[in-house]
Amino acid sequence: MKSFASFRAPADHDGFIHVRGANENNLDNVEVRIPRDAIVAFTGVSGSGKSSLAFGTIFAESQRRFLESVAPYARRLIAQGHTPKVEFISGLPPAVALQQRRGAASSRSTVGTLTTLSNSVRMLFSRAGTYPQGAPRLDSDAFSTNTAAGACAQCHGAGTVHSVSEESLVPDSSLSIRDGAIAAWPGAWQGKNLRDITTHLGYDIDVPFQQLPAETRKWLLFTEDQPVVEVTPERDRVAKPYKGRFWSAERYVRHTVATSKSENLRSKALAFMHSQDCPACSGTGLRPDALQITFDGLDIAAFNGKPLSSLAELLRPFAADAQAEVASIISADLLGRIQVLVELGLGYLSLDRATPTLSPGEMQRLRIATQLRAGLFGVIYVLDEPSAGLHPADVQPLIEVLDALKAEGNSVFVVEHNMDVVSRAQWIVDVGPGAGSNGGQVLYSGEVSGLSGIQESVTRRFLDPGPAPRREPREAQGWVQLRGVNLHNLDDVDAAFPLGVFCSVTGVSGSGKSSLVCGALAQAAGGPVLAGPEDPEAAADRAVIAEVTGADQLSRVVLMDQKPIGRTPRSNVATYTGLFDAVRKAFSELPLSRQRGYSAGRFSFNVAGGRCENCQGEGSLEIELLFLPGTYGPCPECRGTRYNQQTLDVEYQGKNIAQILELDVSQAEEFLSGIPSAARALATLREVGLGYLQLGQPATEMSGGEAQRIKLATELQRQRRGHTLYLLDEPTTGLHPADVQLLVSQLQQLVDQDNTVIVVEHQMDVVAASDWVIDLGPAGGDGGGRIVAGGTPRAVAQDKASRTAQYLARRLAL
Repeated sequence: MKSFASFRAPADHDGFIHVRGANENNLDNVEVRIPRDAIVAFTGVSGSGKSSLAFGTIFAESQRRFLESVAPYARRLIAQGHTPKVEFISGLPPAVALQQRRGAASSRSTVGTLTTLSNSVRMLFSRAGTYPQGAPRLDSDAFSTNTAAGACAQCHGAGTVHSVSEESLVPDSSLSIRDGAIAAWPGAWQGKNLRDITTHLGYDIDVPFQQLPAETRKWLLFTEDQPVVEVTPERDRVAKPYKGRFWSAERYVRHTVATSKSENLRSKALAFMHSQDCPACSGTGLRPDALQITFDGLDIAAFNGKPLSSLAELLRPFAADAQAEVASIISADLLGRIQVLVELGLGYLSLDRATPTLSPGEMQRLRIATQLRAGLFGVIYVLDEPSAGLHPADVQPLIEVLDALKAEGNSVFVVEHNMDVVSRAQWIVDVGPGAGSNGGQVLYSGEVSGLSGIQESVTRRFLDPGPAPRREPREAQGWVQLRGVNLHNLDDVDAAFPLGVFCSVTGVSGSGKSSLVCGALAQAAGGPVLAGPEDPEAAADRAVIAEVTGADQLSRVVLMDQKPIGRTPRSNVATYTGLFDAVRKAFSELPLSRQRGYSAGRFSFNVAGGRCENCQGEGSLEIELLFLPGTYGPCPECRGTRYNQQTLDVEYQGKNIAQILELDVSQAEEFLSGIPSAARALATLREVGLGYLQLGQPATEMSGGEAQRIKLATELQRQRRGHTLYLLDEPTTGLHPADVQLLVSQLQQLVDQDNTVIVVEHQMDVVAASDWVIDLGPAGGDGGGRIVAGGTPRAVAQDKASRTAQYLARRLAL
């Protein structure tokens, strides 16, 4: 009888992962061997293919093989990746991916829930808390704002209650209803519909709202009744009567806040409400009986509000107390897990900190810490830029954590641009030489020291770059001064920002940089004019500022953060930048289009006419599989092109509109050179380091750094007006050092055109190229929030109070 061993593929015992024939994305039949049980850095310019190799091929294949062992029914419940395009991989252990992702939109997601520390805290209070005399013991669910047993009955665990008044719903009562007095009602057709219904109910919509009887105003704004009337529209082209249902202003805004899936609609509705801490739970979101239980004199809300570093000190004596068995066991587990977070430089965070307020770097370090405590052995950890958002002072603790993961018997693969991290790796895989179609090749795979001999590598010169070029800083043309700033950990801070120069704001993670620049300064300067979709949380994140001077010298304020440029796959590079309008117009002017009467709208996949109606212009359809997870496949009618065949018949220089969207920015710049407005937009995108992006790449698949640079490129195309204040939050995130140089060049051009650029930044190349530096610190959280140094880069580099100084001095070779 044949043994089972004979059915197995030959095992690879040489300690390497062997990849052959990898063709994921832009990878060009890649063959490479990568050692296990080592820290391996994947490098290359943005878009070179390093993530396609590390995540799209190695991790994806490891995940696919693991899920093959799971029961088909259970597989339906697991979010699965794709099957990578690779011929052969051997020596592949299980893998865990830690990618850059923004926090969930829900404020109910916190540091505690993300790290699962909140589960242990609730158990600590349930089993080892101090109960009032005669109080019954509570289950751990009673200490959660996200369960029916624990959530406050009045605010349902949110900690905030919303109310309305006539003043909030009708900001200007001198207007008539027809002119928009009830501002809380929706706009566009819905608002017209409600006004028509109001008329048919017998109310006068043409007199000033304040002149309506009090009872009428009260009913229109606050009634719970929803009468249905037959409405005959005033517009001739919609002559058919219909049944319309009335919504009072209060009922509409409460319904929108409670049920809408659109954060934009919810934020607009909240603007017409008064928000305050729930009086029943004092903003904690918990029931009174849970708040009566204490641990070391703190109720659970106060416990969750303390910085992690303080919690570690509080728990230490309990963890060492062998007499209190239950408290000791739970405290010891909590202490061990919290200590890892403190060592990673996150001691300033509290367990109740909402994840939407965390940076991608903070989110990833939280996940790394969770994995470090998991105690797994023999797996590959694939990390996406773990140093993103980290001050150079915080990079060393990160390297120590990566070493700890390796020491536990794991392999650590990092896709990384930070040369301090790369230089500490045992092995480097450099992908390139360029981006997009000019990349996709493994230029070198070996020990880090060997990269210096690879002439094609762009990375090699940055491993030992030498001092930054010396430059004479510009003189400030004026100042915007803020006095008495209070926001997050900024406590009565005074700050002065120079105008007409390039300014960097630095400091360790959590020191208050983004709060000062993207919060207080943007607000004080009269902005922000967001270069992208509105941030639904911006209204609730307001600074208190005692005095502002100098803001009148600015003509406009533009904040370019890392929020997505669109929330659906229908938004892409071409549509966001506006270059697609020029392309569609050019297609509409072709002879075949004129012959058939096609307008520019015919070449949009978002409207009926030119798009494929089978997939509604999506290009793919969901395929339901019995007992297996649903998957997506190309639309069988348009084969993924998004357009119908009649539209695809029209070609511009041999390519149809779908093929244009498949070009990357660099290819399209050359191909569309005959369309000047499109070519200008494409040249700007290339100059900010985005030459590798496909024109049709969905916005949902872009990183925060890519989204921010698309906003910058869009702004650079606009007519130069001068006296604009540009605020950028870590614009170098996801950029190779070579691409950083391109970005800095673009920012310097903005300043040369009589604008002001202020960046929140950790990259010392950017800081060294600045005219002025403002350094916050000295630490994060409660230990920060103060300006510790300010001046030219050379002056700050010699300031002993600054933690940034030693790293800036090293870059300037002082």
